[in-house]
Amino acid sequence: MRKNKVDIITLGCSKNLVDSEQLMRQFAVNGYKVEHDPHKINGEIVVVNTCGFIGDAQEESIEMILELGQAKKQGKIGKLFVMGCLSERFLHDLEQELPEVDRFYGKFNWKELISDLGKAYHQELAYDRILTTPKHYAYLKIGEGCNRTCSYCSIPIITGAYQSRPMEDLVNEVKLLVGRGVKEFQLIAQDLTFYGVDLYKRMALPELVERISDVPGVEWIRLHYGYPTHFPLDLLPVMRERENVCKYMDIALQHISDNMLKLMRRNITKAETYELIERMRSEVPGIHLRTTLMVGHPGETDADFEELLEFVRKARFERMGAFAYSHEEGTYAYKHYTDDIPQEVKQERLDSLMRIQERISLAVNQSKIDKVFKVMLDREEEDFYIGRTEFDSPEVDPEVLIRKDDVLHPGQFYQVQIEDAQAFELYGKALLK
Repeated sequence: MRKNKVDIITLGCSKNLVDSEQLMRQFAVNGYKVEHDPHKINGEIVVVNTCGFIGDAQEESIEMILELGQAKKQGKIGKLFVMGCLSERFLHDLEQELPEVDRFYGKFNWKELISDLGKAYHQELAYDRILTTPKHYAYLKIGEGCNRTCSYCSIPIITGAYQSRPMEDLVNEVKLLVGRGVKEFQLIAQDLTFYGVDLYKRMALPELVERISDVPGVEWIRLHYGYPTHFPLDLLPVMRERENVCKYMDIALQHISDNMLKLMRRNITKAETYELIERMRSEVPGIHLRTTLMVGHPGETDADFEELLEFVRKARFERMGAFAYSHEEGTYAYKHYTDDIPQEVKQERLDSLMRIQERISLAVNQSKIDKVFKVMLDREEEDFYIGRTEFDSPEVDPEVLIRKDDVLHPGQFYQVQIEDAQAFELYGKALLK
């Protein structure tokens, strides 16, 4: 065990990652050595930032806590703390079942951890953080919580109502991070498109994106987790006209059948969904749409699923993920529906969907062969440099594998000509002047 060392382990989404980065800054200012997801967990203090969204994520979090509890018993680590969505959702149960944890904190009261250790929480550094990402990009969390009432989703149970961060605070944070070398910002929230409704009584995402776009040194802005219902269409001209706003929209559509959209309580129709996709593609030429779809929600018939397959074939999303319905305690679906679709059927539907998407993804990528793209270089590996186009978000989207013909530098942009393509990878060469 290393004295004065804090190991922070983040499970789940990039929104959790931002919380971990803020906590790391507070530990550092109090004199601790802090490591994130270290190769060797041996800290005097270990903090697990958990995910509680669906069953698989909950299981991963529990397994990590049990493993660390064992390490604590063996004297390999000191105090063990747990924070985040899982403990926000199941605090009482966890306290009863996991006595090896010194204390549990939720999604919002984790700041008390610092004072509970007898240290000072520095309010003036509340939104300052130690980046765990490569230094050239950062996640910018613009809001917390969700006001939607989707049948299957536990997020509003965990995070409560939507809370937008003030625009001025966000712009100041961007300026601070640009001063440290950040060039690319991934705007994140459970629902980006609701931004501003609570604070400004209007959908203010377009204005926020414009103001961040105006900050000198911001080279790329990418938008994650839009919501299709009442989508702020005045965002589209901003995406089209601003060079540093990536032509990329991550918008979870979940399904297309009117029957399923109603059961899921999505407040949108099939016709409106198709119209929105058409509007995005016509107003922002070249836009890449990333979506997430769900199979196996209670009530999904074979006909509903066939409609979903046809939707994927027609819409030809440049980026798509899918997952099987999880019957989550406390949700509307849990209270009102029966989880009536066998797991093997859910898996078959998921596999069928992703087989179609793989073929679409291959065709989309092959259409890029011989074209030249601006690419951010993320890292160097043994055989290739690894980068991304404006259409690719870190961790979830295809990467560009660049030949090592020349010496290139991570964190820099290069013009790259695409020479070959697979379903989830591009291959290219840098064009140096």
